[in-house]
Amino acid sequence: MPLPKVLANLSPKGRIAVGGAIAGVLLVAFIMFSLASRPSYTTIVTGLDPAQTGKMSAALDEKGVGYELQNNGTALAVEKADVAAARIALAEVGGLSGGSIEPGFELFDSQSMGTSQMQQQVTYQRAMEGELARTINKVQGVSGATVQLVLPDADDVLLSEDAPPASAAVLLGGADLEPSAVKGIASLVASSVKSLKPSNVTITDGAGQLLWPNGSSGEDGAGGAVLAKQAASQRYQRSMESSLTSLLAQTVGPDKARVRVSADIDADKATREQLRYGRRRVALKEKTTDEEMEGTAATGGTTGTAANVPGYAATGGANGGGDSTYRNETGDREFGADKTVTKTEIAAGGVTRQSVAVMVSDAVPAAQVPAIRDAVAAAAGVDTDRGDRLTVTRVPFAEAPAAAPPAAMIPGNVVDYVKWVALALGTIVFLVLIGRHLRRREDEALESAVWFDEIEAPRTLRALEAEQRTQAMAAVAPPAEVPQLEVAGSRRRIEELADNEPERVAQQVRHWMSEE
Repeated sequence: MPLPKVLANLSPKGRIAVGGAIAGVLLVAFIMFSLASRPSYTTIVTGLDPAQTGKMSAALDEKGVGYELQNNGTALAVEKADVAAARIALAEVGGLSGGSIEPGFELFDSQSMGTSQMQQQVTYQRAMEGELARTINKVQGVSGATVQLVLPDADDVLLSEDAPPASAAVLLGGADLEPSAVKGIASLVASSVKSLKPSNVTITDGAGQLLWPNGSSGEDGAGGAVLAKQAASQRYQRSMESSLTSLLAQTVGPDKARVRVSADIDADKATREQLRYGRRRVALKEKTTDEEMEGTAATGGTTGTAANVPGYAATGGANGGGDSTYRNETGDREFGADKTVTKTEIAAGGVTRQSVAVMVSDAVPAAQVPAIRDAVAAAAGVDTDRGDRLTVTRVPFAEAPAAAPPAAMIPGNVVDYVKWVALALGTIVFLVLIGRHLRRREDEALESAVWFDEIEAPRTLRALEAEQRTQAMAAVAPPAEVPQLEVAGSRRRIEELADNEPERVAQQVRHWMSEE
């Protein structure tokens, strides 16, 4: 029998029951499907500092890994299928080992009575290491730090003047740091530990390169200069490549140009002095002497040997009585040159030579290549007199691989398989139960409703007695007139009526009794 006809033959209560059962099964199926399709997260980092949470979540966003913050932002969880990718992404940015922050002075909050001096010293050293790591992690550009301290024993300090000095080793994670930032970290660590000198602090990065001591610390000058030059070159190249790539992406379109820059940076700091003389002389000192004298001859006799030596005959006495005049002028002048002295301090980081290579896709018209060359040369500051080189090549680019079709939602572990199997079994059981119920109702509907024909309305006792007398007469009648099968069928229907509808039969009997 069709389903609409079966539902039409059901009573209102039966329809409500069937509707409620269907709604319940659909609700259970929806809940199970939601539980099965909801991603299952696994916690990979706990005990995070809120300042570290932002760095780690940014690294996961860059790799396209979904995550969930837990415990008020102090824990990080990812989907079970992305655990490996998340660990790699966090390791690239210097994620903390083990996922926890080094403890600090809170270690002393759980100290118990009877702790030995050695235990207290070890706890103090661990606390200092944790506090220093927390402080260094707040430096911009540092994504992770580990500090190891070597402190002299208290007995060595008290009993020996030649106690070994304190030392520290710092491992930094993250991007390239400026030499000034590295020096600041070394000074910070040295100032935080008693009797620790900056020269006894060793700082290395995640690649094992020595960042401190360097040339500025007075040790390992050659190695420090080389590292400083490499770091300066790398920063300049990344900055120039990013700038040129952005320029080309806005002109020829994204993914149609590739830029590489190789630069030689002068990382030496120098001082230049320049002396220049002017053509105009300037009198610095001048001295002038003017002497003049006038007079007449003496009347007492002539001067000389004639008047003073006996027996000497005087001659020329006629000239002794003339007048005399004396004049003397002298000068002394000291000149100074117009001199200019210029002192210039040349900062490190000057570009001595650079080479720029640009590759554009063949989708770019060849007529645009000269314009691209001129624009890149101007933007990069290419100087041919300095030895700079610029190359622009137009080549076909490799086609990007086609995106893989989205993978079917396959559970990643046994729990997901169990969820899907349970959902399938529940659906099968529901369909079986509904089918059995409908078949049962269909079978009941095929039987004729006898009591509709037997009792259409309440009848009087007199009519019932007349019917019984008629049936009795029919029973004694010849078999040819009253078929025995019809009598047996009527009796069977009455018995079935009494068995199936006892309440209606009792109501009819009470009606008959009330008529009497």
